[in-house]
Amino acid sequence: MNGRKLVKKAIKGNKEAFEELLVIHSNQLYRTAFIYVGNREDALDIVQETAYKGLLSVGQLKNEEFFLTWLTKILIHCAFDVMKKKKKEKPLEKINELSSAKLEKRDEHLDLVNAINLLKKPYRSAVILFYFQDLPIREVSKIMNVPENTVKTYLHRGKNQLKKLLRGFAYNGEETIPRRV
Repeated sequence: MNGRKLVKKAIKGNKEAFEELLVIHSNQLYRTAFIYVGNREDALDIVQETAYKGLLSVGQLKNEEFFLTWLTKILIHCAFDVMKKKKKEKPLEKINELSSAKLEKRDEHLDLVNAINLLKKPYRSAVILFYFQDLPIREVSKIMNVPENTVKTYLHRGKNQLKKLLRGFAYNGEETIPRRV
């Protein structure tokens, strides 16, 4: 069964259709949650909370073609809620679950994820949605409730901040704590 038919059924209250949609999108939802919180347990909790909130409110979804956008928006709000509750930084030793790259690549990846975590909230969301989830600017705009040009600005500023932050991480090969940009 195609995705739109499943979404239509889910909107009409069919829980099995909603569950099937969650299975279809589970990897993408998990990866997005993991990028925000940096550990498996919290990411799974976020996906579970997203599923619960989505199931409760799927009947309010107006346009079935934006199901994933709508669900991702719920997931991001859940991720920020967990981050506020925990008030903690991502544990760097667990971030290696994101990548199966070789050790040197993993170090670069850890620096990137840590730098993304230091970005301002709107820049971080725009960067994650656009670069890690491969969503078009139009979709990012809808998820973040901002105009497309604002998303482009967030991406541009986020990339510039990442460049500065990553230069700080690479300073003489030593670990450094970059200042907020």
